[in-house]
Amino acid sequence: MIKLVLLRHGQSEWNLSNLFTGWTDVELSPKGVEEAKEAGRALKAKGYSFDVAFSSVLKRANNTMNFALAEMGETNIPKFFSWRLNERHYGALQGLNKADSAKKWGEEQVHIWRRSADVPPLALTKDDERWPGNQEKYKELIAKGEMTLEDCPLTECLIDTAKRVKPYFDEKIAPEIKAGKKVLIAAHGNSLRAIVMMLEHMTPEQIIAVEIPTGKPLVYELDEKTLEVLNKYYL
Repeated sequence: MIKLVLLRHGQSEWNLSNLFTGWTDVELSPKGVEEAKEAGRALKAKGYSFDVAFSSVLKRANNTMNFALAEMGETNIPKFFSWRLNERHYGALQGLNKADSAKKWGEEQVHIWRRSADVPPLALTKDDERWPGNQEKYKELIAKGEMTLEDCPLTECLIDTAKRVKPYFDEKIAPEIKAGKKVLIAAHGNSLRAIVMMLEHMTPEQIIAVEIPTGKPLVYELDEKTLEVLNKYYL
């Protein structure tokens, strides 16, 4: 048996402002910083340590990982970053206020966009500055061969997010777990839900009811050969 820890980033500035964030690279709020540090203190108090950590390329997740590891005194472990662990892209909703969006399109429609597994929000157009293909961070990743222009989403539903998370989990993260490494994944609500969906073999209908709170370590006890879930709990 081996333990895998999933950690959703602490509250961000845009969480605090009730804005759709997605791939927008925003900072943690002061509360989010404290949530990240508290996660590290909770892990340390329970005797956890890590051999390797994975995160997205968004600083709210990166900083959550770093604050937590600093509290544990584990800042020197290998860390890997991938766009495949980014939050779901919210398309044309990105940057908009959630309450204002509900007034514009109706509460029912916005609820469907937010909570259904397979209905994406309205898509961006490729001339929109919010499209990752127009942003320097992703242009650099494309230049390095770490992603392609076709990988840059115009919008995503949860299933879309799960499709991009799965190959990274299978190819990069799962082998570390099977090798007996103690792994931390610091990412986002929807990319972590995608991992939960895989680990627990959930249907789209089942995963939409799952919520992962910010800054609360979620521990999975896994069979290190098959990655079958033996137990799970929050610290």
